[in-house]
Amino acid sequence: MSDLITVQGVVLSAMPVGDYDKRIVLLTRERGKIAVFAKGARRQNSPFMAAANPFVFGNFTLFEGRSSFNLNQVSVTHHFVELAGEQPGIYYGYYFLELADYFGHEGTDEREMMNLLYVTVKALLNKSITNRLVRCVYELRTMAVQGLMPELLNCAVCGRELSEKEELFFSQEAHGIIGKECLGKVSDARRLSPAARYAMIYIVSAPMGKLYTFALTGEVLEELEHHIHRYVYQNTDKKFKSLDILEMMR
Repeated sequence: MSDLITVQGVVLSAMPVGDYDKRIVLLTRERGKIAVFAKGARRQNSPFMAAANPFVFGNFTLFEGRSSFNLNQVSVTHHFVELAGEQPGIYYGYYFLELADYFGHEGTDEREMMNLLYVTVKALLNKSITNRLVRCVYELRTMAVQGLMPELLNCAVCGRELSEKEELFFSQEAHGIIGKECLGKVSDARRLSPAARYAMIYIVSAPMGKLYTFALTGEVLEELEHHIHRYVYQNTDKKFKSLDILEMMR
């Protein structure tokens, strides 16, 4: 057996292999996104049975095989099993894992995405926050973490600093907000209210522990949904299965 390594991570997905085993995908602080083989994880008496499932956060001890890492030991810190009983919360959660998996890469420091997933799953279990708002926050903050944050302070076309008092618009084409004088330079601009702009700035800049500590009116939330959902769609090239389920449920 090769030398053991211990990583801090979260299980993004798990799939059965053979009769008793599983292949899990971990997002880890030390190694980025990695595939891990969990031998015997589907046996009733397996020490990996509860740990080799999505939404499990913990410390995973691994040894490296010829084609993948192999699970040797795991210490679970959070498992969020209560999320399984939340409808449609569980599907929001699966979508968030899918989006993290989409952007994850081996060999990168994924500490910020891990922290974002942790506070987001906790937010899904908080009855005082709507799942729709949680999705908006998670999507936009993910874009910021991945270096795809839209321009929110200056005009995305001319670069001029924009004040809170002037009429502003959001353009997917320009990747951010624009002033009224630049409307003719894009074809998809839509008005952005001061409240929606403020919320977006807060989402990309707030400390992780304060990310889900605000509420919005229904009108502003609908505005955010229009801009943020489209922005994520424009900046990804994958069809997310969990998102399809959410759309059907809506």
